[in-house]
Amino acid sequence: MFREMVRKNRQISNEECIDILKSELRGVLSVLGDDDYPYGMPINHFYNEEDGKIYIHGGPSGHKIDSIKRHDKISLCVYDKGYRNDGEWALNIRSVIVFGRAKILEDYEKTIEISRKLSCKFTEDVDYIEREIQHSGAKTVCIEITPEHISGKLVNEA
Repeated sequence: MFREMVRKNRQISNEECIDILKSELRGVLSVLGDDDYPYGMPINHFYNEEDGKIYIHGGPSGHKIDSIKRHDKISLCVYDKGYRNDGEWALNIRSVIVFGRAKILEDYEKTIEISRKLSCKFTEDVDYIEREIQHSGAKTVCIEITPEHISGKLVNEA
């Protein structure tokens, strides 16, 4: 169902893909938007090792939410900061593409739990996280992505 990578010599392992999903802070989520136009947006995400799912959060309404309610298939692209080999100008970047299904969580307690875990990727200030949850938790929506296919590759800009 999903295409095989053309340049297999550039493919990275599933373990490397998961490491990137766990460690990198941001990605681009793409959905089928209004009038079937692709709609991609930068997001923060959390890869949950316990269930193998990816979680994002946001407000209760908008283009992203409407699109996911209408059509649950998504694509998520996450990539690392890259590196340069000595004496070379070209950047080497490991990127991961996730194809999956998204759904809006209805469980408030799980939404708060995921919000805490996602926030810990950005700060260790527990007091700040708890203040934000108290302030915005009731208005927060959590989207659960169930991966159907994950692939990654090393890209050289040259």
